[in-house]
Amino acid sequence: MTDTPYGFDTLQIHAGARPDPATGARQTPIYQTTAYVFRDADHAAALFNLQEVGFIYSRLTNPTVAVLQERVATLEGGVGAVACSSGHAAQIMALFPLMRPGDNVIVSTRLYGGSITQFSHTIERFGWSATFVDFDDLDAIAAAGDENTKAIFCESISNPGGYLTDIPAVAAVAEGLGVPLIVDNTLATPYLCQPISQGATLVVHSTTKYLTGNGTVMGGVVVDSGNFDWSASDKFPSLSQPEPAYHGMTFHETFGSLAFTFHGIAIGLRDLGMTLNPQAAHYTLMGIETLSLRMERHVENAMTVATWLENDPRVDFVTYAGLPSSPYRDRAKALYPKGAGAIFTFAVKGGYAACVKLVDSVEIFSHVANLGDTRSLIIHAASTTHRQLTADQQEAAGASANVVRLSIGTETADDLIRDLDQALAVAVK
Repeated sequence: MTDTPYGFDTLQIHAGARPDPATGARQTPIYQTTAYVFRDADHAAALFNLQEVGFIYSRLTNPTVAVLQERVATLEGGVGAVACSSGHAAQIMALFPLMRPGDNVIVSTRLYGGSITQFSHTIERFGWSATFVDFDDLDAIAAAGDENTKAIFCESISNPGGYLTDIPAVAAVAEGLGVPLIVDNTLATPYLCQPISQGATLVVHSTTKYLTGNGTVMGGVVVDSGNFDWSASDKFPSLSQPEPAYHGMTFHETFGSLAFTFHGIAIGLRDLGMTLNPQAAHYTLMGIETLSLRMERHVENAMTVATWLENDPRVDFVTYAGLPSSPYRDRAKALYPKGAGAIFTFAVKGGYAACVKLVDSVEIFSHVANLGDTRSLIIHAASTTHRQLTADQQEAAGASANVVRLSIGTETADDLIRDLDQALAVAVK
């Protein structure tokens, strides 16, 4: 379907999908199988040699998952994608072909708390390291690079504060360093932002959030722009030189713009095993069919609720980038014209204790460690998702002790305001 310039609303329903040739089923079937019968020995050899595209074993490839990969890649403007078991898995999958022991990645200070922990501690077990930088300081990003820097990583819209990254500016820094820019586009979705069109090399998602949209299944995906020249230097030997883990194949030479995607499947999924199951892929495909409709309501409701909160005397400040008072308002209008998402924080007068009372007093909002649901969600990040961080790290991430994060759903906005109003009455006396 990518040969014709179809609209986003059409692609989110049809991209990657065809009626099932065996049954005529219009919805993508759940291919609940572990393995696939080869036509003959030559067919099997061709598949394992990557000379023919097909299905071998569901740790690597599955027809239901393949539709999801093609659909997300199409919506993001990429050439291919690799689906995996969670958003955190997608981040490791994105780095895996790029990094070797001793290498480092430059990372934004404004990230989800679990991602900060992953980059601060977990990747050290691979022999990798991360340098955290305020991504509003482009000179600091450039200065953090050295000969062992292999990538730059940020979120398009950050969790929890809703900070908006200037992707084209950061992409220019990445180009100057000769490394790929990886953008987590979970909170924006390709409906609000397409990082590849702004210069990103790779895009990752936690499909658990807005892409599925209903809080039912875990998943992640890495989208490959196909635009990076992996052979321009010797920085990325897994892609530009013979890969010993796949009988000496040189992926960039063999697959060109799809080198990263094929490596992610043939090496990444094969050896790390962070595979998305077909039922989860099916739920996510159904969610994506209504993505644009949901995001429009999410953004509309977020603007309404944020405006009300900003004018409430029990609130110190609101971080929503769509507000006229936001320092990121101009950036939102230029780079995120369909809206600044639906995730933001607000500071409650009374600090930590008042925040805890607030989350315990809501009725419509659900107090859960998730976001991007049709249901409105609330959490006190400093005591939950960002609890493992130091006070300075919490401050840098926008998760200070006095703020509460909201994920605004698709309910009636007036009902959400009434719920927050009564909860604030309990929390701030």
